Amino acid sequence: MGDLQASATSLLQRLIQFNTVNPPGNERIAQEWLAGVLREAGFEVTLVGAEPERQNLVARLRGAADGPVLALLSHVDTVLATPEEWTHDPWSGDIADGCVWGRGALDMKSQTACEVAAALDLAASGWRPAAGDLLVVVLADEETGGSLGAQWICEHHPDLVRADYVLNEGAGAHIPFDGGRRYGVCVAEKGVFRFRVRTDGVAGHASYPKMGDNALLKMAPILEKLAARQPDFDLTPAPRALLEGLGIEVNGDGAAALEALRARDERLARLVEPMLGVTFAPTKIRASEKINVIPSMAELGVDCRVPPGLGRETAEKRIREVLGDEGFSIEFAEQVMGNGSPVDSPLRDALERWVGANDPGATTIPVILPGFTDSRTWRSTFGDDVVAYGFFPQRHMSLHDIAPLIHGADERIDVRDLGFAAQCFRDVTVDLLGTAA
Repeated sequence: MGDLQASATSLLQRLIQFNTVNPPGNERIAQEWLAGVLREAGFEVTLVGAEPERQNLVARLRGAADGPVLALLSHVDTVLATPEEWTHDPWSGDIADGCVWGRGALDMKSQTACEVAAALDLAASGWRPAAGDLLVVVLADEETGGSLGAQWICEHHPDLVRADYVLNEGAGAHIPFDGGRRYGVCVAEKGVFRFRVRTDGVAGHASYPKMGDNALLKMAPILEKLAARQPDFDLTPAPRALLEGLGIEVNGDGAAALEALRARDERLARLVEPMLGVTFAPTKIRASEKINVIPSMAELGVDCRVPPGLGRETAEKRIREVLGDEGFSIEFAEQVMGNGSPVDSPLRDALERWVGANDPGATTIPVILPGFTDSRTWRSTFGDDVVAYGFFPQRHMSLHDIAPLIHGADERIDVRDLGFAAQCFRDVTVDLLGTAA
């Protein structure tokens, strides 16, 4: 694991030093550097993109016979960073206190580095798949939705990235629980059903508050209702399997199961709760354009996430449950169905075997991501022909450690976890694809 850790650490430091904040992204220079490294190791490398500076990389190592294709998927664009808020320059890749520091150290240049390190190590050893191919897919533009990355490449070059199994971001940092460790495998992602709530009134001069009918004041009870409660749960198979994996009895009652989990681990319960049903988060409000005009209309933007397999009908049902149905109107601004892969699969089995062998006593559990990753595009493009999971195992930093750092200041990763994850990607690749004679 030592050589893999050193390789992954060096690769991550260099990747962080490429400023790929999106927008504008400008991933080309990082992608060309990775392409050179992979090409030299014997991979067939292709760079394609909708725009010259927004390139996507696909590297292939062919097997001795036809068989399953495993794609190690990542992206190299990042969110912005404000250097004044950081202990170390966010594009330095400094090593300090046993960690690599910088924007992308967790989301997700670290996984790029570990996947590439694993692939390079396998190629250098002379390994080739007994059957099938190994793909290393490194994308642009994930942080702004993937229109120039995952969506573009799956639409314009589907055969280039077609895979049976995909390992991507979304989970993997260990979860301390009951004195042991559970490693989350992200099997599904919630859908997005953002909506606007509108209230109406009558405009008037603000110096005569009673002369008009202030639409903004009508938002107060709506905000109070949203603050007071979340809707009832819609317990789908993945969170049910998660709770059962934690030893929580479900019996069809998500609320009772959550309370049982809360009694044992309050911090974990806060992370699990959004996986169990529809969530509402009011984030934007607008009313009068002028300070001295009573608004005749007010509009509230609500970020709504819906479990995979459920859609607008469920969202509307839960909106009425929380807000009622009088005094406002609703308009959906965005509707994206949730997505998921089977909880059980040969890929999940391989991950479980690896965790058991490398962290005795630990197990994997399925989790749902409240947000989204590029996995959704593989699932929507290739349907049941692909199993896509989010998994980047971290043994030395827990989920509680890393959650506040993603997209935050002082983003960093323990160098030991780089070796741990790179070893996982190496071993799971061999487990799934075998070794050519």
